[in-house]
Amino acid sequence: MKNIVIFGAPGSGKGTQSEKMIAKYGFGHISTGDVLRDQIKKGTELGKTAKSYIDNGQLIPDDLMVSILADVYDSFGPDHKGVIFDGFPRTIPQAEALKKMLAERGHKVAAMIELDVPEDELMKRLIKRGQESGRSDDNAETIKKRLTVYHNQTAPLVDWYSNEGIHYHINGLGELDRIFADICKVIDSL
Repeated sequence: MKNIVIFGAPGSGKGTQSEKMIAKYGFGHISTGDVLRDQIKKGTELGKTAKSYIDNGQLIPDDLMVSILADVYDSFGPDHKGVIFDGFPRTIPQAEALKKMLAERGHKVAAMIELDVPEDELMKRLIKRGQESGRSDDNAETIKKRLTVYHNQTAPLVDWYSNEGIHYHINGLGELDRIFADICKVIDSL
C-alpha cells in the first residue's frame, strides 16, 4: 500500500498529476477541495461552514478536515492499493493528525511528493483555470490570499516531511509527461 501526499501551491498541478497516478497505479484519491466543493454544492452544514472559510481564503479547521478525510479514506476498504491525499495536510498539526489517523488503521504515508512551481506561473495557471472552469475561488484577489496562506502555513510541511524521511521534490514546471515520469520514479522506488 502506497499512500501518497501530493503537495504544492494552488495551481501546481496536483489534480492533473493525481489523475495520471490513479490511471497508472489504481490509487484512490481524496481531494479535500473536491470533497468540500461537493459539500458546498449540496448545501450541507459542513458545506456552509467550509464556504465561509474558503471565501475568506482561509483553511478549514483541522478537526473538521480530519474527520471528513477519515470517513472518505475508510470508504476505500482495508485492501486498497493506496490513496493520494491532494490538498491535505496543509499544516504541521494536520500532518501529525493524518499520521495518527493512518497509524490507527495500521497504515502510513509512503511519500510526500512536492510539485514546485514559480509563483508567477501559478498566478497565470489559476487565473486561466478560473476563466475556463468558472471556479469562484480562482480570481486574482483570492489567489493572492491563498498563495500567502500557502507560504505562511503550508510550506513548513516540506521540512516536517523531510525530517520524516519521505519528502520528494519534483520540478513542476515543464512538460506534463516529464513531470509524471519523475513522479513515477519516486513511486516505483517505494
